[in-house]
Amino acid sequence: MKHLIIIYHSQSGNTRRLAEAVIAGAREEEGLTVSIKTAFNARLEDLLSADGLLFGTPENFGYMSGALKDFFDRTYYPAEPHQLNLPYGVFISAGNDGSGAVREIERIARGYPLRLVADAVIAKGEVTQQHLQQCRELGLSMAAGLMMGIF
Repeated sequence: MKHLIIIYHSQSGNTRRLAEAVIAGAREEEGLTVSIKTAFNARLEDLLSADGLLFGTPENFGYMSGALKDFFDRTYYPAEPHQLNLPYGVFISAGNDGSGAVREIERIARGYPLRLVADAVIAKGEVTQQHLQQCRELGLSMAAGLMMGIF
């Protein structure tokens, strides 16, 4: 059975709303295990058990949240010998344009290595129904891609 893990951090609740939409989309695909972890609770073992990853974060000062950075800091070197090569995607709740957070996640992910397989969903400003729909589609497309063996 394929395993998708969604790792996210939320302070205001906006990224949590996006994560819930991602989860709902991923769960539309049958035969897939979907796990949800907050960034502070996610561990190396989660990466090693995953077939795909979705990362969610608020944009803080043009960067990812400290919690998601902490996850990367805790798992980067321990994951290095495993050469994960997992597909991943990103969703961002942004006050600005979100590009800094996306750029830095991509830089870190290349080192694991992880493979970006979807355009980032960036919810600028207030979370709208359109943002939630885009996140649902991100979750569903990642799940479907995993189940069909595309990723």
